Amino acid sequence: MSPNGKSEVILLVDDDPDDLQMMRRALEKNGFSGEIYSVGDGEEMLEFLRRTGRFAPPKLSPTPALILLDLNMPKMDGREALAEIKSDKSLHRIPVVVMTTSSAERDILQAYDLGSNSFITKPITLNELIEVTRALGQYWFRVVKLPKVAVH
Repeated sequence: MSPNGKSEVILLVDDDPDDLQMMRRALEKNGFSGEIYSVGDGEEMLEFLRRTGRFAPPKLSPTPALILLDLNMPKMDGREALAEIKSDKSLHRIPVVVMTTSSAERDILQAYDLGSNSFITKPITLNELIEVTRALGQYWFRVVKLPKVAVH
């Protein structure tokens, strides 16, 4: 997935350990050679991105090239977290793909209104997830030109 030889970073934001494990497996099956980090809710995500709390050392929180964000989580849900990212001048350029079990039109509209770059309903099987992550990797790491996000 990283054709130019540089190590890409993906941040997974989901409170379900099984979903996180499946996502890691799917990315690895597609040959993703970058780093995969994960957090369990929006508050942790913001700590990671802003390098505060336990994520203060930069080695523990590299700036992601892509965030895969679940909507339904405890503490701060994905909607609130997305609004925070997109309103923060130092974070707003990081692409955020909402990946959630919902396919409700109101969730899709709200995600895009809040600044999501894409909305994907989570596949149910590992094989379907492998196909979705293959397409994600092709698009986000081979097709589009992403801005260099300044490391803060």
